[in-house]
Amino acid sequence: MNFVICHYSEIALKGGNRSFFERKLVENIKKSINSEFVLDIKKISGRILIILNDGVIKSEIEESLKRVFGISNFLFCIKTKSTIEDISRELTLILEKEKFKTFRITAKRSEKNTPNTSQQINEQVGANIFNHFKDISVNLENPDINCFVEIVSGSAYISIKKIQGLNGLPVGTGGKVVLMLSGGIDSPVAGFMAMSRGLNVILVHFHTYPETSQNSIEKVKEISKILSKYQPRTKLYLVPFAKIQKQIFLSINPKLRVIFYRRLMFKIAQEIAKKEKALGIVTGESIGQVASQTLENINATQNGIAMPIIRPLICYHKDDIIEKARQIKTFDISILPHDDCCSRFLPKHPEIRAKIEDVLAEEKKLNIDLMIKEALNEIEKPFSFI
Repeated sequence: MNFVICHYSEIALKGGNRSFFERKLVENIKKSINSEFVLDIKKISGRILIILNDGVIKSEIEESLKRVFGISNFLFCIKTKSTIEDISRELTLILEKEKFKTFRITAKRSEKNTPNTSQQINEQVGANIFNHFKDISVNLENPDINCFVEIVSGSAYISIKKIQGLNGLPVGTGGKVVLMLSGGIDSPVAGFMAMSRGLNVILVHFHTYPETSQNSIEKVKEISKILSKYQPRTKLYLVPFAKIQKQIFLSINPKLRVIFYRRLMFKIAQEIAKKEKALGIVTGESIGQVASQTLENINATQNGIAMPIIRPLICYHKDDIIEKARQIKTFDISILPHDDCCSRFLPKHPEIRAKIEDVLAEEKKLNIDLMIKEALNEIEKPFSFI
């Protein structure tokens, strides 16, 4: 029988709320792994224990667990009795299939009333391994193989490979937010980072089809599929925006067009958030990256929004954002060409230091409530990615 032990770090600091986070982590793990592979998933002594069926494809389990926020690291293990003899015998059988010159034993106990301390296990099991193999030595700093021994509930779980997880908090523990997903590099990364803090992210994309091609829509669907791997269920709203852009183009001072595009997007996103009982809006904005992202323009675009606007990338360097996009596999899709709805009808010289009094004066030219209502009525049923 195969076992996986999952560790968490930040969850362990949650005090009286810890059990809530642990239950959500177990729930998310269950949703991430093919149920045919699993016999049981349960919490034991500050860990999550996964009991697997025989013959499972471990690489699939590994890839699934690497995408679950809240897991610090995890180990594929075998289970044996917690005596020095049993641990040494099983570990020897494992190591006989490996090539190594140096090793170490790293033992941990969940209960402190066991016959041997962690250090005693390290020393005694290490001595047995050393005596069994020829031409090997102990290296505590940089061994070829680190042998992990975890004593939990009277049993020993043994592994020679610890796999890094995403850390963070389980998705769903922080409430819902709406992500303004553009199809560019930044917003998918912002969504990923929001998920890492336990937020359930609902995606909202503004498009100008049929005035432009469906490229941006297809890109966003592909990005949504990737982001859906990091949370149990993902919903995507596609908002027609061409009519609003035309109204702004015909009515508003050209220098303020981009400000008004963003203002209307925020207002529509806020209404979708209310419908979904979400408590905030997430964007991929980063200070100074484009004209609409100066502090003055950010203030002008968010004015009148009653819920928090979360900007995970606000002080990030573009190179760092690109690197994260590569890591989460959205970069290659994000750089594909498409018609950006905000790039249509762009002025030659957009305002970079908008004054809110000027913006509010211009806004009187528009029937904002009607524009929002019409846009919401044109939204089709949202897509779901499982």
